[in-house]
Amino acid sequence: MERENMEEGLITPPSTASSLTPLLVFSTFVAVCGSFCYGCALGYSATAESGIRDDLGLSVAEYSVFGSIMTVGGMVGAIISGKIADLIGRKGTMWFSEVFCTAGWLTITFAKNALCLDIGRLLIGIGVAIICYVVPVYIAEITPTSHRGSFASANQLMITFGFALVYFIGTFISWRIVAMMSAVPCVVQIIGLFFIPESPRWLAKFGQEKDFEAALTRLRGKNADISEEAAEIRDYMETLEQQKKASFLELFQMKYANSLIVGVGLMILQQLGGINAIGYYASNIYEEAGISSTLGLQVSALVQIPAAVVGLFLTDRSGRRPLLLVSASGMCFSCFLIALSFCLKIFPINVKAQAGSLVTLVNWSFSWIITYCFNFMMEWSSAGTFFIFCGVGGLTVLFVAKLVPETKGRTLEEIQASITPIL
Repeated sequence: MERENMEEGLITPPSTASSLTPLLVFSTFVAVCGSFCYGCALGYSATAESGIRDDLGLSVAEYSVFGSIMTVGGMVGAIISGKIADLIGRKGTMWFSEVFCTAGWLTITFAKNALCLDIGRLLIGIGVAIICYVVPVYIAEITPTSHRGSFASANQLMITFGFALVYFIGTFISWRIVAMMSAVPCVVQIIGLFFIPESPRWLAKFGQEKDFEAALTRLRGKNADISEEAAEIRDYMETLEQQKKASFLELFQMKYANSLIVGVGLMILQQLGGINAIGYYASNIYEEAGISSTLGLQVSALVQIPAAVVGLFLTDRSGRRPLLLVSASGMCFSCFLIALSFCLKIFPINVKAQAGSLVTLVNWSFSWIITYCFNFMMEWSSAGTFFIFCGVGGLTVLFVAKLVPETKGRTLEEIQASITPIL
């Protein structure tokens, strides 16, 4: 039981309080404003392509750089996100990320040439990569265990909402206005951060006892009894202090081989399957297929939200493994979210932080390769491009069926024991 609590406590402190408070809901809303910004960034290049290329005269190669350079920024953000979140706290890290995102959107809004576009997109990439790490962590650390699943789903839904909104409005609004609108959730989060508490777990980790108890009391309500939850968090922190801090190189020991193969393999296959490239350049894909890009993007936007809701509803009921098999076959947007959430579970506690950075870095790296090459692949052969993606999807089905364990109804300890034979 103690070890199970340790595993859960890596991103989620144990909790006995289950009351929902207005501050808890508001804090989650402020956090997922960052997720909304990430969704906007994912969908932006698809709807902006024709407008940007016409207004600024960009070539295919120049627009490919613009579309893919966000993933380069993502690599940088992935490397520094964990360290920054520990150094300046979850709130400070969200504020830090939104400074990059806001600056990036404004740079794109007033861009006069390809260089300004690329700088803006690069800044957004750094910001959203940090958001991808810190927002789920913050939400998990402030919510009671009984409500953690529903609150965590808000992060995924807001990414989808941002993606769908940009896909829809981008078909009839100027690309500059869309960029300006995408900066709004960034500003909302920056302002909202002044009114929400820091993560109680982070405060406890750094020995800020008074602030820790005050934050937990605000989140659970003045009349809530936080003594048991606070004691469990303190016990976990004491246990964590006694653990040996793993180095990055320890990830490559044979005992972690299965975890690395599954975690890194899922990220590589999903990117080689073209998931981000299709999202980034959907407008061009529809035109190549002889379909109105406006109609295609609007239909895609309308489909995204119900698809995401269904995916979230089925995750805990049907399990992640069947959904990975289905999503690999159908190339649906939720593949990334399910794969990422799974990868965060399969690594033991002493290497989870390093593993998370590695898996995220691999994801952004292969995303850059595919999103940069996609337009050139389409010029080579539109049909051939999607036959390649189809083949990778088939390999993903086999990979999941043979190597990926189910996580439904199992503790983190059981999952890690099944995939890491010797700890």
